[in-house]
Amino acid sequence: MNTRPQSGKNTPRSPRWSRRDFLIRSSLAGAGMLSLPALLAACGDDNGGSSSDGTGGGGGGNSLVFDNWTAYIDDETVANFIAATGIDMKYLETYNDNNEYFAKVQPVLSKGKKIDADILAPTSWMAARYVSLGWAQKLPLASIPNKANLRSDLIGPNWDPNGEYSLPWQTGTAGIAYNISATGREVRSVADLFAPEFKGRVGMLSEMRDTIGLILMSEGIDPSTLTSFDDAAPAFEKLAKANADGQIRQFTGNDYMDDLDRGDFAVCVAWSGDVIQLAKDNPDVRFVIPEEGGTSWYDSMIWVTGSENSDAVAQWMNYVYDPENAAKIALGSGYMTPVVGVREVLEAMGGEEAEMANDPLLFPDDVTLARLRVFASLGEEEEAKFDEEFSKISGA
Repeated sequence: MNTRPQSGKNTPRSPRWSRRDFLIRSSLAGAGMLSLPALLAACGDDNGGSSSDGTGGGGGGNSLVFDNWTAYIDDETVANFIAATGIDMKYLETYNDNNEYFAKVQPVLSKGKKIDADILAPTSWMAARYVSLGWAQKLPLASIPNKANLRSDLIGPNWDPNGEYSLPWQTGTAGIAYNISATGREVRSVADLFAPEFKGRVGMLSEMRDTIGLILMSEGIDPSTLTSFDDAAPAFEKLAKANADGQIRQFTGNDYMDDLDRGDFAVCVAWSGDVIQLAKDNPDVRFVIPEEGGTSWYDSMIWVTGSENSDAVAQWMNYVYDPENAAKIALGSGYMTPVVGVREVLEAMGGEEAEMANDPLLFPDDVTLARLRVFASLGEEEEAKFDEEFSKISGA
């Protein structure tokens, strides 16, 4: 789904729901909307150091470290998993931005050394990069029978066609969040990010695909159809001008949440589930898929090269793909679950949980699906152009 003030916490954040197949339905795949950015040239063993039979390497191990995005799980699942399995698990929340985290671990992984985390959940395009570079091991799929509960549309992306290296964590959408106590009015359009009345109080995500994707749609350009930097130039020009004019207060990773909560950001580019959580405690905070449309994405769990805790990795993935456990995660994160049967679990709970089962941000209807786009695949040279220009503007 990828600077957090909550970085380094060893326990999950309390849920704030009231937080990344709509994105990859087969119909969209047929339209070429599911392609991912071209991968970097591989630098290492193609199997990422895993066993050749595709079952994953490493063997036993009774410990597990999962480094994930902030506010991306409920407050019970990790403790329940530890109690059920006896595995010594650390759940960290230091993953704030895909490129930022990649830059932190690249010097270690590129030398064949191990990072602390066993599992990461980068956004799919970044997960593809880890796989390409040989920094993800083949998963112990034979020990994850609950993978049968996954939505079929999320299995076997084009960068991992046999589903050997990745399994989905959660899916979501990027749109606009606003604090109505700061805006004084409802917000509905990407144009509101550039409204003079909000000058100096606008937040943009440091995730290029989400920020540029929304601006492209406001310019009448479908981000799923991009073939070159020139196609996207109008969005970059608009963003650069707004930044130079002082319209934008800051480019952030997941740490925009506190600014939005306080009203320091009147309006910002945001991820759906984050705002669902914030809204429970602060009803002034709201999320909207802009009139022009929103971007969609999913985050994928990968098993990082060097980890020897295959048994613990398998038990964790199997645990979170049980519909009952997945329902708790969906409630805690506010994002769309990859697990079939969760909606029925929520409906059976009744009350607010049953209401969540009818939330189109968690279980999107056809009207919502039609308004979402996945950022197009880019060739390596074009990818570098996009990243370089966005870095110039955002100061990354």
